[in-house]
Amino acid sequence: MYRFYYESENKTDKNIVVAGEDAHHIKNVLRLKIGEKLILCDGNGYEHLCTVADYDTQNAVNCEIIESRESETELPVKIVLYQGLPKKDKLELIIQKAVELGAFEIVPVAMKRSIAKIEDDKSEKKKMQRWQEIARAAAKQSERGIIPQVGKCLTFKQALQRCTEDKALICVAYENARGMSSLAEFAQAVKEAPKGATIAVFVGPEGGFEESEVEMVKENGGLSVSLGKRILRTETAGLTLLSILMYELETNNGMLS
Repeated sequence: MYRFYYESENKTDKNIVVAGEDAHHIKNVLRLKIGEKLILCDGNGYEHLCTVADYDTQNAVNCEIIESRESETELPVKIVLYQGLPKKDKLELIIQKAVELGAFEIVPVAMKRSIAKIEDDKSEKKKMQRWQEIARAAAKQSERGIIPQVGKCLTFKQALQRCTEDKALICVAYENARGMSSLAEFAQAVKEAPKGATIAVFVGPEGGFEESEVEMVKENGGLSVSLGKRILRTETAGLTLLSILMYELETNNGMLS
């Protein structure tokens, strides 16, 4: 069934109005008829089964709510991927796939070995708009109940401070960590975390982490975890860790048979 997001101000108790590009897509591309069903999401974990009621003269789509429910596609915890700022357009791929794998938020982090830089506020604003569009499209494609946010680029110290404020469980994927026991320990802690808890996952840029950065994570109560005997690229490491946590969480909660 087709799925779209709507703005909160366009909803009443019984109706939702879809406007803009989505309205054009519903009316002129999909050509949904009056009475056909679709799902409209508020982008914050709640969705509504609706029917197309009518098309108005402003090319908006008026939809009638049949049923409302919490989204069933969200993980029970909020996983925030703190991604070391990578080169070129790698972050676009990372954002897209992280959203598909259930990340709650993706935050670029300027680390000591980051080669890429955010030149200025104007450049960052333009990139963040592009990154957020990618997150929105990926959320729609993967039928997410929320639209994950792409946060403003932080320094490593700022990222750790935010983890402290969020009371997050923290891990850092580190190539010099030995054995998989620490990853198993972290995965178990995530499975036992209360619903809505924040999980912070740190992944380094192309050059990896400075040892001092890993020590800072440990000083803040985080774990250094290994992802196996092979060295993974920055665009692979975070997605691997997200995949492992997604499997553990969804198995733990009875979502996989």
